[in-house]
Amino acid sequence: MILKNNFILAYIKIKASNEGPPLLWAGGLGSKTMGSGDGKQFSGKYGSDAKPDRSIRDLILKREQSGELPCAVAFEIAKDHGVAPVEVGKNIDLLNFSLVKCQLGLFGYHPKKKIVKSLPTVAQDLKDAIREALVEGRLSCEKAWRIASRLKVPKMKVSGACETMGIKIKPCQLGAF
Repeated sequence: MILKNNFILAYIKIKASNEGPPLLWAGGLGSKTMGSGDGKQFSGKYGSDAKPDRSIRDLILKREQSGELPCAVAFEIAKDHGVAPVEVGKNIDLLNFSLVKCQLGLFGYHPKKKIVKSLPTVAQDLKDAIREALVEGRLSCEKAWRIASRLKVPKMKVSGACETMGIKIKPCQLGAF
């Protein structure tokens, strides 16, 4: 057992066969999940019958550290496995792991959850791109990434612009928010 941030993460990894990674993981007793920081167990949002996908679970188990998985690693798993990021996020939830280090700086950092800062000024092309991509006054994580790629700016510059403009980024591609 590991005591971390006043939450106990219990790990039981049992190798049931010679086929690869452990086949059983019991964890997240009171642990924070998906960057919430409030002790919620998000596995319940999928129903009591929901189980992690075995192959995605095995990839997560290979890469997690102390019950945490960085956003960038979750995206690598999605790309390598050929699945949508939200599927990896769902499996992170079902394993009761914490998603950390959001690439937009919105959650999963210590000691503060969020590291993105408002920008002193926002370039007009960035403002326009953000405003054009809004749906019901919000910018999706996916669209924030596309804007960053198209304008060749860091992802956190887009989220920083949103902070300055008073725009919420939602939903997360991994399902964290």
